[in-house]
Amino acid sequence: MIQGDLKVSAPIRWATVGGGRGSQIGYSHRCAALRDNSFQLVAGAFDIDPARGREFGESLRVAPERCYPDYPTLFAEEAKREDGIQAVSIATPNSTHFAICKAALEAGLHVICEKPLCFTVAEAEGLRALARERRCIVGVTYGYAGHQLIRQAREMIANGDLGEIRMVHMQFAHGFHSEAVEQANPSTKWRVDPRHAGPSYVLGDLATHPYYLAEAMLPQLRIKRLLCSRQSFVASRAPLEDNAYVLMEYEGGVMGHLWASAVNAGSMHGQKVRVIGSRASVEWWDEHPNQLRYEVQGQPVRILERGMDYLYPQALEDDRIGAGHPEGLFEAWSNLYYRFALAMEAMDRGDITAIEALGIPDIEAGVEGVRWVENCVRSADAGAVWVDYR
Repeated sequence: MIQGDLKVSAPIRWATVGGGRGSQIGYSHRCAALRDNSFQLVAGAFDIDPARGREFGESLRVAPERCYPDYPTLFAEEAKREDGIQAVSIATPNSTHFAICKAALEAGLHVICEKPLCFTVAEAEGLRALARERRCIVGVTYGYAGHQLIRQAREMIANGDLGEIRMVHMQFAHGFHSEAVEQANPSTKWRVDPRHAGPSYVLGDLATHPYYLAEAMLPQLRIKRLLCSRQSFVASRAPLEDNAYVLMEYEGGVMGHLWASAVNAGSMHGQKVRVIGSRASVEWWDEHPNQLRYEVQGQPVRILERGMDYLYPQALEDDRIGAGHPEGLFEAWSNLYYRFALAMEAMDRGDITAIEALGIPDIEAGVEGVRWVENCVRSADAGAVWVDYR
């Protein structure tokens, strides 16, 4: 059944920091937030250049006086207004996320932040404590988690359709950075600079996406220990890696493997998650997001299609256009954004149970992503050795 109803009681007054003209990720945030009338863009600090940011904001029909030169001014001035912002999205380089997120929470704002949330577990846990104190939602844009068949996989696993879970294989391995493209591309250059990207490149930028997808499908799994090996095949990127392998041992004996790469020459995207059980497996590939491959041992392969009545009801909640019509990344992001909006409304009325039922990538997902990268780097820098996870 197509779900066309409005999701929230009134659009949430919303601003963005960063995501100005030419920003691919900024466009993704705006398209996702505005699609279901869950948010209304009323303010922003869109660019490090105030004049350029103001001009861009006005082109989005934001009032000139609400196009601010920087995020401290944005938060301070909006707090003075009766119709001030209720939430903010952060679409800036990694090194700025912690400071902006902290300032937003201190201003009592709900936050939607690009990953990584910050660079260290200590910082992440500090943001979690602040979010709890201020009773604010922090959403992290693991956008692929909004695809409908991720929820189908989760329900199949929970229902025992795969049997006892044994292995989880994850990858995000494209080939677009097989050469030093960052020398001529500013949007890539900062991603391989430790001052702006943090302690990793593909581990933090790519690997955390399939890692979270596996977490969404298998919320009960907890890593016991891991081993990481990382490489810089384009030597100028060292000490940051452009390729990495991670082995994970989960509590209870489940094993995991993750390959992250920006030098998988010829691959367009290469993000896949395969969950292997004692009687069957499921596999999702982001280049074919409307299909979930279901393989039962001894039976023909089945391809489950988005929007079909044979799926679990939870996998049909986000259906927009019916089966057969292809949906993509903007729909996935929109699914997350409207759930973020519902979580914000629920938090404002104190309904924690409703928030938990939404299954959003929240502050806990942000903390866990930072913890995973930190442990991977620790293992790799010690010579690719097993390290205890907690």
